[in-house]
Amino acid sequence: MSQVGVIFGGPSPEHDVSVLTGLQAARELAGSLGHTVRALYWSKSGEWFEVDPGLEARDFLDAVPSHSIPLRLVLGTDGRGFYPASRRLRRATPLSLDAVVVCCHGGPGEDGTLQASLDLVGMAYTGPSLAGAGLGMDKLAFHGVMTAAGLPTLPRVLLEEHTKEVGFSGPFIVKPRFGGSSIGIQVVEDLDTARIVRRSNVHLGAGAVVEPYRGDLFDLQIAVRNWPSLELSAIERPLRTARAGGAAEPEFLGYADKYVGGEGMASAPRELPARISSSLERSIRTLAEEVARLVGVRGIARIDFLSDGEDLLVNEINTIPGSLARYLWIDPPRSFATLLADLLEEARQSPTHRYDAAGADGSVLRGASSIAAKLA
Repeated sequence: MSQVGVIFGGPSPEHDVSVLTGLQAARELAGSLGHTVRALYWSKSGEWFEVDPGLEARDFLDAVPSHSIPLRLVLGTDGRGFYPASRRLRRATPLSLDAVVVCCHGGPGEDGTLQASLDLVGMAYTGPSLAGAGLGMDKLAFHGVMTAAGLPTLPRVLLEEHTKEVGFSGPFIVKPRFGGSSIGIQVVEDLDTARIVRRSNVHLGAGAVVEPYRGDLFDLQIAVRNWPSLELSAIERPLRTARAGGAAEPEFLGYADKYVGGEGMASAPRELPARISSSLERSIRTLAEEVARLVGVRGIARIDFLSDGEDLLVNEINTIPGSLARYLWIDPPRSFATLLADLLEEARQSPTHRYDAAGADGSVLRGASSIAAKLA
């Protein structure tokens, strides 16, 4: 079998969940599929290491696991790819990788930064393209595309220091413009409080959006993939975890509801399949196909909806979901091994980029006047 890499971790608030997803994928690739796996760990500080793919989650608690091999991701005339960091590039050999499975959640691993780097290196990888990753991570841009296509959504506007009117009344839900997994989300009563939250919440530093808070809405989620053909998973309704001491139910599905069960999203409480009407299910599947087409889904994505049981609203898309959404594929039934095998085949057969210098034939340069004249 081929030699594949698994990239996980990264300088992101979702680092720990990414470690879980990466270790799950590495075990399945080596066990069920028989691949030789190179586990590529991206530390919280942005450094690269090759680690034992058989490690456990606890091995990443304190720092970089012992016996890790430092790596460099190199793009240059001396070479391209992942190299052992302790050797001179001219004498070193890059890791031989047929493709890499990207298991990074949030941050530069899911916003297009990593994807752009792998494109420049010329490495085949799973998951979204640069464009798809960027669109999925930007809640404002994603909302704009959905609205332009006429899909139903809640109003969502950019929250800035000078924002005085948003066109809808409170209470409001404030979200990071870039990010996922409910990290940094807060519900507030008025715009004055929303602006204070924007200044004080570290997760909103890169930008914030605000939308009306609707306590009557609940979450519905579905996974989608385009390889080998368009396919939708079963629909789930994630469940919010009751607070200790009899406190009120949380206002929205939080990070702890999704991930603090020990296995990432695979262990979160849920209805699966969701107990919803057949008409609502049809609407979800129709809208999911349209969202997938608009975003250009690659790999496995999870599309999140909001509903009151009758009406349906597109909320967001997660282009690299926790546990790669493997738990959703019960109807049709798809094993984790099958999903990973198809991800790798898509990575090899469907490149994310095609750079082309056609048209740059020098005619513009030959006919140009001096640069000094152009600046005059």
